[in-house]
Amino acid sequence: MKKTLVTILVILTVLTLSSGVMAQRYVVGTNASFPPFEYVEEGEIVGFDIDLVKEIAELQGFEVEFRDISFDSLIPGLASGSLDMVAAGMTITEARKEVVAFSDPYYSANQSVLVHEESEEDLTVLFGSNDVGVQTGTTGDTWVRDKLIERDILTGELRNYDSYVFVIRDLANKNIDAAVLDKPVAETYSKDNPVNVVAEVITGEEYGIAVGKNNQALLEEVNAGLAKVIENGTMDELIEKYFE
Repeated sequence: MKKTLVTILVILTVLTLSSGVMAQRYVVGTNASFPPFEYVEEGEIVGFDIDLVKEIAELQGFEVEFRDISFDSLIPGLASGSLDMVAAGMTITEARKEVVAFSDPYYSANQSVLVHEESEEDLTVLFGSNDVGVQTGTTGDTWVRDKLIERDILTGELRNYDSYVFVIRDLANKNIDAAVLDKPVAETYSKDNPVNVVAEVITGEEYGIAVGKNNQALLEEVNAGLAKVIENGTMDELIEKYFE
């Protein structure tokens, strides 16, 4: 009996040594209505951010699991611990930095204005009684409220949506007069929907990967992997794949 137990222990030891320590798995929150950064294709979450995080994970030796949730639930998810990371084309802002920690910036973008392709409006669509759609919790939402609503420049209805998919759907159906969203995403939507980008709003935003406010170890892992992705040329390949 003792001999059998010793044999079992030896086998388990060999298996443990051969397989190595199991890689750490992190849950990554995203909102897959933000092409080309994250979107659903054939039932799978794909996009620039998804490929970027997968590459960082491979280089740093950890695993990732993606969860598609509403954008305004991402930061609360980090705060509650249900998410370890957020990769969602999220702009680094001072307000957000009070509750989460951001990686080094990996992409720069501005806001833009979309209208229906049959509309004769341009940037002036943001003046007066027109109805404008935004995704809740985004910098586009904040910009419209701070720059237009509070100054009585836009007197129409500001309509909030959980997903840009619904924003574009209502704009395509002429249920709203305009939408405000990040320019690369607006350009992507304009390729397959009856909507046009008519103006760019220079906001000088930078995207970062977010982690828990006090998760310094994970933040260092992400930044180290991001630096490698830039240095080894993978970042250029991803930009060419999704934007050029």
